[in-house]
Amino acid sequence: MADHSPSKDGHSALLDALRHPLRRDILRAMRRSDQKVSPRQIADTLGEPLSDVGYHCRALKSCGAIQLVGQEQVRGAIQNFYRVTVHESWALTLLDEDEDEDERGT
Repeated sequence: MADHSPSKDGHSALLDALRHPLRRDILRAMRRSDQKVSPRQIADTLGEPLSDVGYHCRALKSCGAIQLVGQEQVRGAIQNFYRVTVHESWALTLLDEDEDEDERGT
């Protein structure tokens, strides 16, 4: 039987990615959506520049935290759509704790 759990290197890459607060915000926003989400939609939701969100989405994709699930042509450009692929309980707990602190205003 094949082992599909992330490698130690995969955990390290995810941990490194989650050190950035905007990346955690992006993941939380994607988790709240039950649909595929584009960096443009996330940028609008978070009030962040598209260039910053796009950069961090690429970083999250490279560590396996999100995956590309679709592309659409929009006004001559390709818009990418992603879904969260983080399933590690420690990472989800971190995202949930961050969100709880934000709601309490701490």
